[in-house]
Amino acid sequence: MAIEVHENAHICERLKTLGYEHKNRIRMYGEEFDLISNPMSDEQGFAIEAVSRKTGNARKLRIPWSIVQMIAKEATLRKAA
Repeated sequence: MAIEVHENAHICERLKTLGYEHKNRIRMYGEEFDLISNPMSDEQGFAIEAVSRKTGNARKLRIPWSIVQMIAKEATLRKAA
């Protein structure tokens, strides 16, 4: 379990360096969002809370699984080296 928690923390930190960080603005799913949280892991993967610039509604956005897989693969390759 400790390994999984460490991996999740690493993935969240790497997501922040990719722009998924509190107070940033992103374009996702064809819409612009202001981020109001940092990335977090949950039972379904990774998500971030954001406010739509179009509607003003707050929502939880799923971070695309392909991005999470890319980060996990980078970490695996770094450990192997």
